[in-house]
Parts: sequence; C-alpha cells; structure tokens
Amino acid sequence: MAKFSGLVGYVKNIETKPGQFTEQTTTRKYYGDVIRNTRRLQSADKLNDNIVVSNEISIVADAFANENFYAIRFVEFMGARWKVSNAEVLRPRIILTLGEVYNGENS
Repeated sequence: MAKFSGLVGYVKNIETKPGQFTEQTTTRKYYGDVIRNTRRLQSADKLNDNIVVSNEISIVADAFANENFYAIRFVEFMGARWKVSNAEVLRPRIILTLGEVYNGENS
C-alpha cells in the first residue's frame, strides 16, 4: 500500500454581509495511505476526454477533519487537485474517493 502526504481542501460558505455569502477555502496537510489507485477516461462532448480517477485515500483524521468532513472539496495528489466525490468517516480515519480534476478557486 502506497503512502499519502498532501493537502486536503475544505470549502465553506461564509456570510460576509447580511444575505451575501462567499466561499472560503482552507487547506490542511494530512498523512495516510492510498488504498486504491485507478483511472479511466470519460467521453465528453469536448475535444478531449476527461481523466477521472477513482482513487481512495485513507487519511488519519484530526478533530478538525472529523468536525468538517462535509466541507472537504479537493485533495492534492500527484501534482494536481482532485475533487472529492465521497468522504466516509471510519474513525480515526476518513476514506476519500477522488473523481475529476478540481477547477475551483486556487488559494
């Protein structure tokens, strides 16, 4: 089993003015294991196919991760940011399933 060390991104909606919300991104470094390492090409109505990974990464969760697992949006893995399509809490770990490349805000 391969080891993982990288950033996990949390995105929360914060009310900046009454009735106005903006996304706030927070990244934290975690360690764990790569449980599954796969990829597939997804055909699209575009010139090039999308690369979709179905990797599963098991991180050792701290109190912040356990309280905010619903806000996990991306993981930096192999030099790119990947969307987290599923987060499963199995204390003391969280299993993150990755999907497509994350195209959100870079902070």
